[in-house]
Amino acid sequence: MTGSKSFFRLRRRGNVWPTWLAALFIALLVSMATGEQTRQALFDGWQRLSPRDSAAPKVRVVLIDGESLSAVGPWPWSRYYLGRLTEDINRQGPKVIGFDVLFPEPDRAKPELFAKMYPELTPEAASEVVGLPSMDQLFGQVIGQSPVVIARAGASKGVTDPRLLVVDAQFEGTPPKGTDHWPAAITAIPELEDTALGHGLVNGQPDADGVVRSVPLIGSVVGRTMPGLALELARLSLDAETIRVSSQAVELSGRRIPIDPRGRMHFRFGEFPHANIVSARQVLGHTLPTDYFRDKIVLVGLAAEGTSDIVATPLASENFGVVVQAEAIDTILNGGWLSRPTWAAAAEWLGGALLALAALAVAWTGRWPRLALTAAFVAVPIASWLAFDRLSLLVDAVRPLEIGGAALAGVVVGLFADSRRERERLRNALLQEQMAAAKTEGELQAARKIQMSMVPPRSKLAAADPRLDADALLEPARSVGGDLYDLARLDDDRIGFLVGDVTGKGVPAALFMAMSKALTSFVLNRENRDLGAAVASVNEELLRGGAEALSVTMIIGVLDLRDGGLSLVCAGHEDPITVEISGEARSHRLDGGPPLGLVEYPYPVETLKLSPGDALLLVTDGITEAQDAAGALYGRDRLLLETASRTQSATALCEGLRDAVRTFEGGIEPTDDLTVMVLRYLGQNAER
Repeated sequence: MTGSKSFFRLRRRGNVWPTWLAALFIALLVSMATGEQTRQALFDGWQRLSPRDSAAPKVRVVLIDGESLSAVGPWPWSRYYLGRLTEDINRQGPKVIGFDVLFPEPDRAKPELFAKMYPELTPEAASEVVGLPSMDQLFGQVIGQSPVVIARAGASKGVTDPRLLVVDAQFEGTPPKGTDHWPAAITAIPELEDTALGHGLVNGQPDADGVVRSVPLIGSVVGRTMPGLALELARLSLDAETIRVSSQAVELSGRRIPIDPRGRMHFRFGEFPHANIVSARQVLGHTLPTDYFRDKIVLVGLAAEGTSDIVATPLASENFGVVVQAEAIDTILNGGWLSRPTWAAAAEWLGGALLALAALAVAWTGRWPRLALTAAFVAVPIASWLAFDRLSLLVDAVRPLEIGGAALAGVVVGLFADSRRERERLRNALLQEQMAAAKTEGELQAARKIQMSMVPPRSKLAAADPRLDADALLEPARSVGGDLYDLARLDDDRIGFLVGDVTGKGVPAALFMAMSKALTSFVLNRENRDLGAAVASVNEELLRGGAEALSVTMIIGVLDLRDGGLSLVCAGHEDPITVEISGEARSHRLDGGPPLGLVEYPYPVETLKLSPGDALLLVTDGITEAQDAAGALYGRDRLLLETASRTQSATALCEGLRDAVRTFEGGIEPTDDLTVMVLRYLGQNAER
């Protein structure tokens, strides 16, 4: 193991500021360029997560659909059938009827045109036909006798005379400056326009991505404020005369409905009840209950193929525009509108700034600030969702997460660069120390002999017990290293063993290794019935020794030769690997604890089981962290792959693994000690 300092405790962080600022600048540009799209995508997700419950008890929709066209004829229908449709609806006593259809042209079935189509008519008959009232007049009479609202549309060309554009509602207040306005309007022909109870604008352009998320409540035509179709129908259903407007809301009969700067109402979409939608054919065929439309707001719109007003919404890629208008009316009456408060943008930028500063701060702080930062990143989308679901507020979570996430990425990149620079500095410093220590090579060689004498010879391991095939090897990276291993009989049927790795290299590591090995062997034999207590005693002694700069990772175990049972304690060491007799290699994740000599810790005792023929493989990170010339690591996956299917002796497995690592390194100088131990359990029957 290396003795590098903690990643977050480096004192020199020269690369953090530039990378933090660069990432922050890029995030700001991206957020300003794509903020609207990402915000809309987020709010669409919230809508899909929790759609509105659209019971719509006061709204009915009549669709002029394919069935209706099959029964009556192609669109546009003669005003005669529209008059019949209106009469049949009005007969049930609706509160108001709205046509989400424009009637800018006269009916094609004019009496004079009909007479011209039949030149065979006698002059008397032709004169009688020409004298008949037009279907537009008849439809206008029906509209005049019914509570009908006719659609208008703001346009660049059309009616521009304000005197011809009657506004039925009384408006008070000043609408938003950004309210959609048009220099002209497309209106119905005078026979219909002049007899209608009300008029409403049907302009409802989708957002830039083609999705309808709002319905205009007000608009301006030739300088006059006019209600949208949904607002006018809601007004008449509430018997209200006055609509109060301001820069942020429309007030109607005690309802304060938020609007955006263009005068649009954003609202929560839902599944409009199918029971509230009928075909015009059902109305004309008198197949509906006699009170189906009583005291209801009735919307008539197109839904037949080739004529329908199809729009996309946050919940569906295709929906009828008249149904969206119906949902908007129900929202006005029963609530469910959404608003983006004036402080939302400032709060989002402030949240992003705070996350960015917090990300920068964690570069110099410890564990708890990093946990707090993680909690803040999690809290932002939760707060956005709660604001949407509970308060009907549109507060973006993407912007602060983009800014904070980019800043954090910049900090991580900077810290990584600083960490590599610091490691390189330490490596060079260590190299210089080693070069200086070459003058005392004789002493180092003596120390190496002492170190190697502290571990049992391989021949002793091989003769430990006939029920066990054991071997181990240790190759220091330089003259003296910090790895250690040991194996000793505890009683007639139990074998104690350990593999460890001291932080650092050289003589200090070797001395600390010797002390750790001596303590462990002594305590393990003294407390051989309680492995957890033995490890705790070793840790206590190492802490008392005061070697503040050094610690040791260790895996300590006891093998019961009667049944292959293993008791293990892991102190920050590489996880053990078992190689089954079938050749399958498996890594076993142990809970364990920190390296010995750092802090007091209640190390748990964990168990495994070896079947006859199975082998236990223990290594130090000199294998998993071995590097080739390109700096790639040998890794645990390669270790498992190399170990799998090796069912030979413990010695062959040890040496084969050592040779595989050296081949991988390609002849470069090893950066760490290499230690491997193999214990192959032969079974109870192998006993002499």
